[in-house]
Order: sequence, then structure tokens, then C-alpha cells
Amino acid sequence: MNLQNELNKAEGFKNLGLLAKQVVEGFIAGMHKSPFHGFSAEFAEHKIYNPGESTRHIDWKLFAKTEKLYTKRYDDETNLRCHIILDNSSSMHYPELNNFSITELNKVGFSALASAALMHMLKKQRDAVGLSIYSDAYDFYASEKGSERHHQMLLHELSNAVLSKPLMKQTETYRYLHEIAENIHRRSLIFLFTDMFQTSEGEVKLFEALRHLKYNKHEVVLFHVFDKEKELNFDFDNRPKRFIDVETGEHINLYADSIKENYSKTVNNYFSNLKLKCAQYKIKYVEADINKNFNNILTTYMVERQRFV
Repeated sequence: MNLQNELNKAEGFKNLGLLAKQVVEGFIAGMHKSPFHGFSAEFAEHKIYNPGESTRHIDWKLFAKTEKLYTKRYDDETNLRCHIILDNSSSMHYPELNNFSITELNKVGFSALASAALMHMLKKQRDAVGLSIYSDAYDFYASEKGSERHHQMLLHELSNAVLSKPLMKQTETYRYLHEIAENIHRRSLIFLFTDMFQTSEGEVKLFEALRHLKYNKHEVVLFHVFDKEKELNFDFDNRPKRFIDVETGEHINLYADSIKENYSKTVNNYFSNLKLKCAQYKIKYVEADINKNFNNILTTYMVERQRFV
């Protein structure tokens, strides 16, 4: 199956679930090269046996294949609750695309497919997942559940977010994180996908909101979504260009080389400061470059899941 043709706007992003499954399967296939060598495709129905547990549900057939002890999982078993938060402001729709492919995604498309892949893994682990989407309003909220109907509903909302074209929609992420923190009553693992474009005042308030989530005993992972080539390295040719702020409509005409050095220095300092603040508040910070694959996202999930349960 050609993934390049799977994800396109004409098809309404309808294959998001299929793409997510293929992303996860590709990730698992490559896990023999990673520290998670023992984590196989069997994970859908099993969990690693811990000494002291009852041996009643050990899968001895799987032991014969792998020489590792696993116990069987059951449909009503939920070990983890996860809530995914997606920033759908105008800046997340950069770069503007007429068609999407697995190797050509804008920030919101990358975030949606990464979220769908996480949801696929959570579903296979019999875990509950919820979703929040915000722009200049709290657009969507669903509490954590594990049913197939719920899963399909969340995929539909993610697809809609990618296909929407929010014009000049700024966001105050901190405001919605406070609302989300009040909505999530049971301890959860929280994944936030955002490009972190905030005003100076918004940045301070954003970390106050992240601390609100931490105060409620949730574990928070910040996936900082950006186009490293353009937004960090400012890699444009040196022809005169008009750069437009997609959230305000303001623009400036210039040659890229005239500001590249200062721009890159300023943005790199900003990114470094974000990392330091996340470390200070014990928030997991993960770079999510939209030009790379999803392995970093899924590996982070596995590490955090092992720590959380």
C-alpha cells in the first residue's frame, strides 16, 4: 500500500486510523534496534509478568516462543488513563498544504497523526483516552474512555481539526489548560501538542497552567511541534519575500539572509529556555520536528507509560 497516496485532503483525511496503525506497526517492527527489544506485536493482548503476581494467567505458549513471561490481558482491564491535547490555532496549520502525505505534513497534520498513533497503542493496551482541541475557543472535549465507538469519534475530531482552516486564530493555551485541568479528575498521563507560539505574558501563564496539571498529580508531556528547517533554522532562499503572521495578518518584506543569524539565535535561545523551564517544573519536553518520523513520539509514550503504571 502506497502511504503517499493515503493521506490527502480530497479523501477527507479519512484514513487517519489506518495510517496510525501503519505508523505503529512500522515502529514496532524496528524495535529490535531499540532498548524495547522485548516489546513485540503481541503487546495487544499481553503485559509483562511481574514476580509476585498470580501465575494463573501466564501465556505459556508465548513463553515458549520468546522465553519471556507475559500474562494475558482482558477487555475490562485499564491500567492507564491518557488525555491528548491538541493546539489548533492558525500557526499550527503552517506550512499551508493542498494535499497531505505521510512525508509532507504541516504541524497540525503531524500532531493529529501522532495523536492517532498514540491512541492506537493505548487502544491495544486496553487503556482509556480522552481528547481536547482548542484554538481561540475550547473547540472539543471528550473524557477518557476505551470503547471502539469513542475511539472512532476521536479520530473523526482529529481529522476535522486537520481539515479546518482557522483564519487569524490566536490562542491563549494557558486558559484552556486550566479548564482541562479542572475537567480531568482522575490521575492521567497528558500529552500536549503545541508549537508554543505565545506572547511573553502568555508564556508565563502557560507554565502556571502546566503546573496546575502537575498539581493535580497528572504526568505532563509537552510535544513541542515545529518545522525545524524553516521555523528554527530559517532556511529560505535569499530572494525578497513577504513573511506573514498567520495569526495576526501582520507582514514584513525582507531578504531572509539579512535576519537569519539574529533570528536563529533568538529562536534557539527561546527553545533552550523552554527546555529549562520544563525541567524546572518536571514536565517532559520533547522536540517534535514535523520533518522527521514518529519514532520519538512513540518511544516517549513507551517510556512514560512504564514510569506511570
